[in-house]
Amino acid sequence: MTRRGARGAAIGILALAILGFGVWGTLAVWFRSPLGPALQAPAAVAWALLSLAALAVLLLSSRRWTAVAIYALAIAALLGWWSTIHPSNHRDWAVDVSRPATGEITGNRLVVRNVRNFDWRTEADMTPRWEERSYDLDKLVSVDLYADYWAGEAIAHTIVSFGFADGTYLAWSIELRRRQKQAFSALAGFFKESELIYIAADERDAIRLRTNIRHEDLRLYRLKVPAATARGFLEAYVAEANALAAKPVWYNTLTSNCTTLVFRMAKLVEPGIPFDWRVLLSGYFPAYAYDRGALDTSLPFAELARRSRISQRAIEADDAPQPLFSELLRVDIPGIAPCERCVAGGS
Repeated sequence: MTRRGARGAAIGILALAILGFGVWGTLAVWFRSPLGPALQAPAAVAWALLSLAALAVLLLSSRRWTAVAIYALAIAALLGWWSTIHPSNHRDWAVDVSRPATGEITGNRLVVRNVRNFDWRTEADMTPRWEERSYDLDKLVSVDLYADYWAGEAIAHTIVSFGFADGTYLAWSIELRRRQKQAFSALAGFFKESELIYIAADERDAIRLRTNIRHEDLRLYRLKVPAATARGFLEAYVAEANALAAKPVWYNTLTSNCTTLVFRMAKLVEPGIPFDWRVLLSGYFPAYAYDRGALDTSLPFAELARRSRISQRAIEADDAPQPLFSELLRVDIPGIAPCERCVAGGS
């Protein structure tokens, strides 16, 4: 490559870097402005203009290296500020994410504190209940995957529910920890907008909220995992929840969300599980699990997905108490044995 060609390549790389930092910095300042809401927009515009000026000088002026040096100092200052933004467990939290779950395992006994068991009437009107529950790990009999579709087929919220021989279920939901009156934004989730929280919940709370209150499309799959793997998976949830309660971390829309963290914990139990793009596009995660043989494969996946839909069933079971509510959700789900009480319509 000639000297002129090398210089052109260097300028091209620098131009892309300035463009990238320009977009990222503008959004970072917009979502996390250190100057307060009143100066949020002016600060973001100022960074965008600075980036455009640096790009123009780089491409059009002989003083390009001076511009690059000045912009590099600006980037260093921006990154220095960014590094000072730390997650916290102490904010004015929305009531449904106000208490993180923690657990303690002694022998075969698991005690989980702050199990959410809300009675939801609307998203804004509920009776809060936080409970301490005990589970016998020797009686862990099933692991189920819920995929909650709320924004098309590519995106789904993942809930993992552990079933016990006495008919109880412990549902784990890894969520964005919202502050009071905070609206969800997938874009803001890239910019330290919210912390993570591990919610442990009764299924009637976690599932009914999404089906009967929000009217979202939930699909239920039985995971085919050995007993030792199921227990290891549950213990991984408990360990991660305890660590998060002690030291908060940021939610990230792409790299640290409900599905990527489930996959990470699964790898702790089964290290050989390969990564797949469907982990990032969480709506396709059940298809990935199917291809790995972790779901019922007696049916084509399209038919399995059709039969997994449980939202209408949950609506029809709205008045059913536990454990009947959970049992009714599982009627005719492939891979799950029929429940005599559910078929008979008993209570």
